[in-house]
Amino acid sequence: MRKLYAGAKLRELRMRLGLTQKAFAAKLGISLPYLNQMEHNHRPVSTAVVLALASEFGFDVTELSAGDAERMVSDMREALADPVFAETTPPLLRPSPWEEVRDFFHYCDNYIDAVDRAAERLASRFGIGAREGAAPVAAWLESRGYSVTLAEGGPLRRYDPATRAITLDADSPGATRHFQLLHQVALLTQGDLLDATLDLARFQTETARAIARTGLANYFAGAALMPYGPFLEAAQGLRHDLERLAARFGASIEQVAQRLSTLQRPGAKGIPFFFVRVDRAGTITKRHSATRLQFARFGGACPLWNVHRAFETPGQFLRQLAETPDGARYLCLARDVTKPGGSFHAPVRRFAIALGCEVGHAGALVYADDLDTGNAAAFEPIGISCRICERRDCHQRAVPPLERALEVDPNTRGTLPYRVL
Repeated sequence: MRKLYAGAKLRELRMRLGLTQKAFAAKLGISLPYLNQMEHNHRPVSTAVVLALASEFGFDVTELSAGDAERMVSDMREALADPVFAETTPPLLRPSPWEEVRDFFHYCDNYIDAVDRAAERLASRFGIGAREGAAPVAAWLESRGYSVTLAEGGPLRRYDPATRAITLDADSPGATRHFQLLHQVALLTQGDLLDATLDLARFQTETARAIARTGLANYFAGAALMPYGPFLEAAQGLRHDLERLAARFGASIEQVAQRLSTLQRPGAKGIPFFFVRVDRAGTITKRHSATRLQFARFGGACPLWNVHRAFETPGQFLRQLAETPDGARYLCLARDVTKPGGSFHAPVRRFAIALGCEVGHAGALVYADDLDTGNAAAFEPIGISCRICERRDCHQRAVPPLERALEVDPNTRGTLPYRVL
């Protein structure tokens, strides 16, 4: 299905109606950041928004696909097909393979039903659990003629098709070895399922398809390590205590947090969480949101968000009650994650992860027990990214917001050298 980018038309309609972005977003039933990203063609117009445009404003939705921008792109493609450009064709703007795969998982709500259920069936067959670790999986592979060995100083996982030998890094944590072994099981036993899923996605390049195949195998591994039904039941029973869930399923804190963000099976949904991982420079390296909170596709996250402070408190969970510019309120958890290299000279990778949900679900989380979620003053104002955040009084603003006029007073200097109008 072709994605519909119609930012100019959305913005034109909003201006014609005399509505602010906040008011327009409210009428469409979406968040302010999400509308902002659609207006700038950073996200396609969703089906729900198309229906809202028709029902709320009587808008002729055929205009969205028949606008000047669409014809311009068509004309450009025709012009660039001229033989004069045969040797020097200007590249058209298109997502990178990595971005294409990222968007695929995002638009699937980070839940792939067929892959998830196949992993759950496998886990049931093996009796996977924290006490047994990877032993049942290794034994099953060996019964099929594969060998599983540990070696120091190598990659996390290596498979030799000629000898059917699987080698895992002896220095990596047990949860990592278990995950990598399940990843290999996905590649060896679920090839048809992975290919069918990739065919439906219709990626533009073989590179994107290869990246997505790795992503689907990772998804399978996480879903087998923490099978949907038992994991959802445990998460609810333990009130989403990440440390207890990690101990019960033999997984890492990061693996548990990411798995919580995938519990969106129709008819058996968990709490809609957002999950994100950042490096020390603030670059977002993993992201997913089943909530209204949508992360910026480019650049870093809001500096007022507690995920950045997690590096200062290693081994501890930080909690934050936060409010975004659209008025939505969230409980945000943050913690540092260290991935040791296994030896003194090996490099150590450090990240911070954040997991959160809308405050209406906070009572189901152990982390909210002593927080005053009913007190509006307890919520800290955060944004998505400076360029799309419309807060006028933010003391941490790095750059002005897009589409906002600025006033510079040479006689007055506040926290910022300008005032956002």
